Amino acid sequence: MTLHLTPEQQGVFDAIEGTRDHLFVTGRAGTGKSTLLNHLSWHTSKQLVICAPTGVAALNVGGQTIHSLFKLPIGIIGNQPIEQNREVKKLLNTIDTLVIDEISMVSGDLLDAMDRSLRQARQRKSEAFGGVQVVMFGDPFQLAPVPPSDPEERAWMRDNYKSTWFFDAHVWREAEMRIHTLREIHRQHDDEFRNLLTAVRYGNVTEAMANRLNEVGSRTPPRDGIITLASKNATVSRINARELERLPGQSMSAAAEINGDFGNARTYPAELELELKIGAQVMFLRNDTDSRWVNGSVGEVTKIDRTVHVEIDGEEHEVEPIVWEKLKYSYDADTKELSREVVGEFHQFPLRLAWAVTIHKSQGKTYDRAVVDLGARAFSPGQTYVALSRIRSLEGLYLSRPLQPRDIFVDADVMRFMNEVAEANRVAKLAAAKAPVATESLAE
Repeated sequence: MTLHLTPEQQGVFDAIEGTRDHLFVTGRAGTGKSTLLNHLSWHTSKQLVICAPTGVAALNVGGQTIHSLFKLPIGIIGNQPIEQNREVKKLLNTIDTLVIDEISMVSGDLLDAMDRSLRQARQRKSEAFGGVQVVMFGDPFQLAPVPPSDPEERAWMRDNYKSTWFFDAHVWREAEMRIHTLREIHRQHDDEFRNLLTAVRYGNVTEAMANRLNEVGSRTPPRDGIITLASKNATVSRINARELERLPGQSMSAAAEINGDFGNARTYPAELELELKIGAQVMFLRNDTDSRWVNGSVGEVTKIDRTVHVEIDGEEHEVEPIVWEKLKYSYDADTKELSREVVGEFHQFPLRLAWAVTIHKSQGKTYDRAVVDLGARAFSPGQTYVALSRIRSLEGLYLSRPLQPRDIFVDADVMRFMNEVAEANRVAKLAAAKAPVATESLAE
């Protein structure tokens, strides 16, 4: 798999490959974090394991969920003993570099449990992560950890951590994380829109900026070829069902084929039962190996038989079912190496109805134009930023209603972390004078 890195991305890759340092790789939406991670997965010379907090995130990066990899219990782990069988111990002893994708969704408690697991398995209890190099990918301005639902677990977290965020894990301080911020934006090339998105990201939107976004967004959206990014599942389901019903003709469905262990419906990468009609607007869920479409491309169904024909930008493509593989890392005692074993397969067309999609599921995708529907109000920090930053240009932005001040807010703990990093960077620069600085500021 050939991916061409920018000099900025190459510098981070070299830092991962050429050192044993712990790194946090972050950056605004569209700066190529996923591209860098994919390149690392294919080109590393290290015994590298990739994990993620959710099944869908793990599938997207060809990794394994954290809980599955470490055999950790669900919920708060706290100070309870961590049980490890021989297989887990061998596996954790083989890792050179552990990559954690979507780190912003990992709680401090879970990161500390991973740290304890590695120290215990490798019998190196005085070293952060048991001596394994840990590389974290993610952006705390986009996805947040899910707080515990149990009141007692929430109380325990409040008593033991400043917040639920990964950067408040106890191991974060001990590990001396180096922060690499990718700054070159590849999704948007319009300076005005980039500046507006930066203001939304940091919660620094002026009245003039809000007026500009609302002025552009108030235009009537086109009827065809546009997707709605909505904050609620119910809104997405209603829009897709309504638009499919409006089309003439009989709908046809394709059932997914599942082999082996593929978890539950929440982790499925595509529809269990895909219902389509000719004329349906669909979104692709995976990059095409022949580069005919990318994850997030939107098109229209033109023909349905054994395969599905989809027109994208005036060109028709035949789409066949593909397979998603659920992977599990294992240790080979003969070769003394890690291997990835396929434990489950999900066969389905890489398509989803796409008159609407949730903002959460739009994460990582790019759209030429979209309607942003925040409902009555944005209900989580960064939600408005995620929605707006999916769109390539200001001209492609449409709003279901004007943005309000209450729609744009940043998590207070994320801002505290930002300020701590900026201050540490300032102090380091003063102390080191002209020497290279190991820790970069997240602030831009």
